[in-house]
Amino acid sequence: MGKVYLLGAGPGHPDLLTVRAMKTLRKADVVVYDRLVEKAILKLIPKKARKIYVGKCSGRHAIPQNKIDEILVDEARKGGTVVRLKSGDPFTFGRGGEEAQRLRKAGIPFEIVPGITSALAVPAYAGIPVTHREYASSVAIVTGHEDPTKLEDRVRWSELAASVDTIVVLMGVRSLETIAKGLIEGGRNGQTDIAIIERGTTRRQRTTIGTLSTIAERARRNKVKPPAVIVVGEVVRLGKELAWFKS
Repeated sequence: MGKVYLLGAGPGHPDLLTVRAMKTLRKADVVVYDRLVEKAILKLIPKKARKIYVGKCSGRHAIPQNKIDEILVDEARKGGTVVRLKSGDPFTFGRGGEEAQRLRKAGIPFEIVPGITSALAVPAYAGIPVTHREYASSVAIVTGHEDPTKLEDRVRWSELAASVDTIVVLMGVRSLETIAKGLIEGGRNGQTDIAIIERGTTRRQRTTIGTLSTIAERARRNKVKPPAVIVVGEVVRLGKELAWFKS
């Protein structure tokens, strides 16, 4: 019986891999990896390791989730070290919890190797602290892309609007207009600052700034595309002052 490592590759820049992640990746016999794992990180995979691509993007899944679960179980039963390589952190909107449940049910040994989540690292690379003593004492991390099979959305934007200072949205580009509208309807001022950071921590990083009232139009004009992290709140204004990575 082999072992599966649910491993977070971090937000993109290879230097942001944890030491534990590097050590685990080096001993991999099989690597099952996602679409958003950067090429620079894929180059770190040992030549001896077999790579299995299971990438997904909105509306198009190369391999459905239940099949990915089967791959992990089958490869582990062959013996060796199986690495399930995910962008960000496997337990932060990465479906790592679901895969761990499937492995447990099948009796497969597994280990979680946490990664630096893009929800925190990407704003930091844009010079935006998600908390600040003067502007934000609370932060919420939410998904902008929920399971389409759910009977109703669990993210209630109108309720979230008034309950937290900073809101970080992952996978929300395609739902941007709905998100902004929901937050305004919930009482958030339409002039509230919002930033969309594309390809954060990489050389292709780009930030689009606006307000809840203007951001949808600005995103269209700038042709904003995923992957991107959205930050809502007063802390966004600090990005102009602290944008260290851009310079």
